[in-house]
Amino acid sequence: MKAGIIGGTGKMGTLFSRVFSRAGYEVQVCGRRSPSRCRDIAADCSILVISVPIRETVPVIRGIAPLLREDQILCDLTSLKTGPVEAMLASRALVIGLHPMFGPTVSSLHGQTIIATPARIDDESLASFLSIFEQEGARITLSTPEEHDRMMAVVQGLTHFVTLTVAETMRRLDMSPEATEPFRSPVYQMEMGLVGRLLSQDPDMYGDMLRENPYIPPVLAACHESLGYIQRAVGDPESGVFREIFLENARYFGGYSQKAAEETDFLIDAMVRR
Repeated sequence: MKAGIIGGTGKMGTLFSRVFSRAGYEVQVCGRRSPSRCRDIAADCSILVISVPIRETVPVIRGIAPLLREDQILCDLTSLKTGPVEAMLASRALVIGLHPMFGPTVSSLHGQTIIATPARIDDESLASFLSIFEQEGARITLSTPEEHDRMMAVVQGLTHFVTLTVAETMRRLDMSPEATEPFRSPVYQMEMGLVGRLLSQDPDMYGDMLRENPYIPPVLAACHESLGYIQRAVGDPESGVFREIFLENARYFGGYSQKAAEETDFLIDAMVRR
């Protein structure tokens, strides 16, 4: 059994190369800028995984799609699914989109979520393929490409946008994390951890996440409206609007709020004991 990783020289490709190797596959890798080697791998492997930056995913897929056979499985690892899956369906191969909801620095797949968007694959082949990751403890969420991208507009787009907005606001105020550290609370420390984690990574990757997902513009528009709504409520303390907004959202989140409080209490306790 052979698995080919196009883009396998990158960090995520390297991680999945090890996963397939442990599952008993002979893994072949190529960089996305080695088209002849990629074509050789496409002809030779039963599973092909595209692991390249978002903006290059569809062009790379289009380059190998005409070479593939009906007995091969073609998948990608990008954080967008509609465009890549549509491009993969132009081949004759079985098609399944994958989105690992973690970075390449994880120590294992145990407890990690992988979203799968099967587009053209029979149940038996799908189960066999996904078992490669389930055997390592990964949790599989099945979705359609459209539902995936709609959810990612919030799960990734909204959260990354807000995190970057915190960083931009602090920079404009000339308020460095180091200056605030003696005044930090555990919750603020967690927030700064998220900001620092984002800023330590590839800006092009995050830019593509925010620009390429067609569901993100209305999410960011709603975020902008919400910011203005809450800002006006804060500016009018006599009206009681802020309290109404707070309680309305508390009702909407329901029991999740208590669960979140308990989970973050656990994290705060771990941080204090460290």
